[in-house]
Amino acid sequence: MDLEGTPLLPTRGFAGGLTRSQFLGITCLFWVYVTVSNLLYGYSMRIGTAHLGTVILFASWDARLLQHVFLLPMLLVSFWASLRVQWSPLLVTLPLQLVLGVAFAAMAYPALILANSMLGSDEMHEPIVAHIHALREPFFLSLWLASFVNFLPAYGFGLALITGLALYTRFRNSELRLAALEREWSAARLAALRMQLSPHTLFNLLHTIRGYIEWDPKGAQAMVVQLADLLRRLLNAGERDFARLTDELHFASLYLELQQRRFVDRLSVVLPSAAQIPSVWVPSLILQPLVENAVLHGMAGHQMPVLVTISVSLSDEVLTLQVCNTIAPNRTAGAAGIGLRNVRERIAVQFEGRASLVTTAQDSQWRSELNLPAIRDAPAAPREAGDNYRAARLARI
Repeated sequence: MDLEGTPLLPTRGFAGGLTRSQFLGITCLFWVYVTVSNLLYGYSMRIGTAHLGTVILFASWDARLLQHVFLLPMLLVSFWASLRVQWSPLLVTLPLQLVLGVAFAAMAYPALILANSMLGSDEMHEPIVAHIHALREPFFLSLWLASFVNFLPAYGFGLALITGLALYTRFRNSELRLAALEREWSAARLAALRMQLSPHTLFNLLHTIRGYIEWDPKGAQAMVVQLADLLRRLLNAGERDFARLTDELHFASLYLELQQRRFVDRLSVVLPSAAQIPSVWVPSLILQPLVENAVLHGMAGHQMPVLVTISVSLSDEVLTLQVCNTIAPNRTAGAAGIGLRNVRERIAVQFEGRASLVTTAQDSQWRSELNLPAIRDAPAAPREAGDNYRAARLARI
């Protein structure tokens, strides 16, 4: 079952995973082919053997056509039962499959006799109907055996065709269900990662405002208003998988502005100009952990000024986002925190190896470089993709 309660388990369908229309269409098309080939074969043999004697060995085309019409319902029932029985366990199902095939092929010649009788043409069967025990007539048995041998392979070929299509349909449906489950799983995982960011950012900002209240209450009130705007944007961004890069940078600038109010004399920020920002989409809140990491870890371990720089570049359809910050001299790089782990997990889920995050510390500077595929158009939401899959699945049932 998916996140919205829709069952994703495989359904049997009408027969072996095929819908009613698929089953009827495939079987009827196959039987039309068999009918046409048998009519052409019977007609050519009837003409070729006409000079051999007075006994007619091959029925007329209209009798053969009516024979195939009589056999079609039996073929549909046999194929339907065969797909329901399937082939597992083989020791149980194989005898049942053989019974269905033999029963169908055995009815082929009686159907031809019935067709001749309805058309008022007994030219083939006069030697038979003259005897009371017609089933013991060698002429009848030979013709019945010839018909049985002709229709049994045809039944087998048709069964192989429709079974193969049923297996392919089930495989395709299972692939669609697997893709839907993967999308739902990815959406759930991304939602969890975004929820992980929300309290992390909130606690950092509340800590900032708390420190500001002690010596500038009015400034703290203004920061609360800014925090409300920031949280509103945070909640909206947390509901989306992707956002415009301009919105992400604006969100980061709001956060940095709040931090600058706290560290007035220590924190400086350099942001890219509007002309430098390409019109692309990026994962929602993907830049925020890098910015928080730059501020918090840049301030740690010293009382010197800290410069945070955000740069953007686009080359060969690869978007590069860099967040650089100065750090304490001779400071060694520590273990990756929650923010960097969050970013790496998200790009692994959303881009499957086509994105990377590289962090380096050199010459009293920490650099986080994020490389992403350039997304020009707004990506479809996973919920919308799941709805499209479910609508297509309901249309097939």
